[in-house]
Amino acid sequence: MDSDDKSKVSSSFAEASPPASDDEMVVSAMEITSLQPAQPLIAPPIILTPGFPPIAPIPVVSTPIPRPLAPLPPRPPSIRPSLGQNGDSKTSDSDSDQDESGYTRSATASNLEYEISEESRQVRERQEKVMQELWMKRHAAAMAVPTNDGAVRTRLRRLGEPITLFGEREMERRDRLRALMAKLDSEGQLEMLMKAHEDEEAAAMMAPARPEEDIQYPFYTEGSQALLEARKEIAKFSIVKAALRLHRARKKRDDPDEDLDAEVDWSLKQAEKLVLDSSEIGDDRPLSGCSISHDGKMLATCSLSGVAKLWSMPEVRKVSALKGHSERATDVAFSPINYQLASASADRTARLWNSEGAVLRTFEGHLDRLARINFHPSGKYLGTASFDKTWRLWDVETGEELLLQEGHSRSVYGLSFHHDGSLVASCGLDALARVWDLRSGRSILALEGHVKPVLGLSFSPNGYHLATGGEDNTCRIWDLRKRKSLYIIPAHSNLISQVKFEPQEGYFLVTASYDMTAKVWSARDFKPVKTLSGHESKVTSLDIVGDGQCIATVSHDRTIKLWASKESEKEKAMDVD
Repeated sequence: MDSDDKSKVSSSFAEASPPASDDEMVVSAMEITSLQPAQPLIAPPIILTPGFPPIAPIPVVSTPIPRPLAPLPPRPPSIRPSLGQNGDSKTSDSDSDQDESGYTRSATASNLEYEISEESRQVRERQEKVMQELWMKRHAAAMAVPTNDGAVRTRLRRLGEPITLFGEREMERRDRLRALMAKLDSEGQLEMLMKAHEDEEAAAMMAPARPEEDIQYPFYTEGSQALLEARKEIAKFSIVKAALRLHRARKKRDDPDEDLDAEVDWSLKQAEKLVLDSSEIGDDRPLSGCSISHDGKMLATCSLSGVAKLWSMPEVRKVSALKGHSERATDVAFSPINYQLASASADRTARLWNSEGAVLRTFEGHLDRLARINFHPSGKYLGTASFDKTWRLWDVETGEELLLQEGHSRSVYGLSFHHDGSLVASCGLDALARVWDLRSGRSILALEGHVKPVLGLSFSPNGYHLATGGEDNTCRIWDLRKRKSLYIIPAHSNLISQVKFEPQEGYFLVTASYDMTAKVWSARDFKPVKTLSGHESKVTSLDIVGDGQCIATVSHDRTIKLWASKESEKEKAMDVD
């Protein structure tokens, strides 16, 4: 058998070899003779079939035959097959199966050894919370919420929530209902709760009515008998004043001899000629408020030292000092009918003084420091604004608190009474101005427009214009008839601390600002008329004499400055002569 195999190899080698020379043939013959002595030297020709290509001898000779029989290398221990339950090894059909099983086992082992740190757990909890809030917002946005404010209130009442919060508006109330419904829905209680309320309503409708057991709750806060009497007095006073104002307006309109434009032009020309008439140091501390008496002969000032002072006009000579407040004084106001004056302080009280400096009455009740104060045109009532988010109405004669009025969501800063006495306007740090009817106690207007706190406001003598100024450096003119802003004056480069109309006809208004100036504006077209420059610090307050011929300003530079028209002084001198 070995000889036959050798003969086959030799024959195949001879067939695949090309024609050789004689020497090569001799060497080949000698090798063949030594290997196979019985075979002839020349191999018989073999016919090649076209279907099978010739086999190259070099790869066959160079490739060792026993290589496929070599043992396979041992596999790594990480991918060895595990033993079964009976002790036999588990084998796979292919190497890929073994690799996958080995990777699965290693991944399982790593999972078993993996531990979550406290920081990772907190991060995961935060992410879950954020995702939950986002889902709640999306869910709330997709919920059907009533758009009618009455329906929103009814739904809140059904859910056992307050129908309104202090200072809450319609859109805010609707958003609160939406968030509440989304929360209840996520907890699975909304449908059950709404169904329970619907069942209760249906049962109440089916039950027989018992009118004798129904309790009628008032929709208002019941006031005292003194407040009722005060409202009656205010109504009587306002009717007379309003009739006089309307009669004067009709007379100016119908009388051919009356030239309104000429009167306005004359008044504005007088305002253009205002110059600094006198300046006086008012106190050792910055001044915070001033007020001129009804006849223009007295001036009152107050300062951060807590002392209010009386001065004679127009020479600005000190008459008396009013000492009694334990904290800084914030404002002072003269009565419109006599020489009594009221002062407000950060000690939460207001005091009523006579011209000699004696305290007549102390008004206590506010829970935080006071800001501005003002007298009612009748002189019988005093209004105070406070940082406790309320303003109050006091009886001057008895010192009794008649009205505690809420309505602002932040501190109330300023008050102004209508010249008829029927309305009062309040402003505060919530950037709102509200108009209240003193005869009924209702809030009839909420003037929205300022973007920052409103610090001063004033009614025009024409009865339908209201000016407001605040920290947004603008003065807004509101038309009460149209219930909207009529004009916006970009008045100053700093906040406006006080706004006042000329008290007789309202032909111009004056604004005081922290930019150390006071400015006069036309009430006809709201254009600037005069800038009163002279203070070296913030101008905190101002007041105007009844005829509009003199303006007083006070400042943090501790000075009182009087601004008067030169022509008015000459006319007064001629009248004296």
